[in-house]
Amino acid sequence: MTKLYGIKNCDTIKKARKWLDSHDIEYQFHDYRADGLDITWLNTTESHLGWEALLNKRGTTFRQLTDEEKAHLHKEKALDLLATHPAMIKRPILIHEGKYHLGFKESHYQEIFA
Repeated sequence: MTKLYGIKNCDTIKKARKWLDSHDIEYQFHDYRADGLDITWLNTTESHLGWEALLNKRGTTFRQLTDEEKAHLHKEKALDLLATHPAMIKRPILIHEGKYHLGFKESHYQEIFA
């Protein structure tokens, strides 16, 4: 089963879901806010994508962190922040056939599901 992870009101998530729906691709959607965030999933996802890729430094949530929270980021600190503030996880995360994909671009999804 294909799985899509993110936050339902995110514009990029809406685009990804619309694309999957319009191509009749069955998937399960997991909303971090509504469904929670499992630390085991976060660690597994980090092992596939890397914490630097997962951490969205452009978003409002990251910008609202204190300077101390943002300073000297490393894997463990970043994962703790992501677990506490799931809105800082770049999205969407798509897991299809055991492969992890980050972000949404129509051309990339066309390649994944070709």
